[in-house]
Amino acid sequence: MTTDNHVLHIEEVLELLPHRFPFLLVDRVLDFQKGKFLRAVKNVSFNEPFFQGHFPGKPIFPGVLILEAMAQATGILAFKSNGKLSPGELYYFAAIDEARFKRPVHPGDQMILEVEFIKERCGVARFKGIVTVDGDTACEASMMCARRKESTMCD
Repeated sequence: MTTDNHVLHIEEVLELLPHRFPFLLVDRVLDFQKGKFLRAVKNVSFNEPFFQGHFPGKPIFPGVLILEAMAQATGILAFKSNGKLSPGELYYFAAIDEARFKRPVHPGDQMILEVEFIKERCGVARFKGIVTVDGDTACEASMMCARRKESTMCD
């Protein structure tokens, strides 16, 4: 059962993620356990700017943004598990593997973002994610994020 200390409202999400409208894709964290898992929600509104062109008359939430929402949830789990970063450090989205899209996501849907910590080595962590809508899997993927100083990411 979810307790208040495991729920993060939008104000707390904004403190953890650098993303802002229109690229902030996590509305609220429903539950998490440090170093284990996180469950969050993204409410999909027809007012999202990309629906103007994706696709006119048949709006579908872009798959790449479903993956980005999952990556943002992963970032929140990393922050909540490891605490504040040192000055000049960032979490970078480093890899995505085995991404599968199972059903489209439409305006009015509520995406449940679930990410699970798998393992970490040398500042690189692996996560598994799944996005569901009404209990049906919309997307699943494995992801990696790296904790690095801004100036050394590609060195």
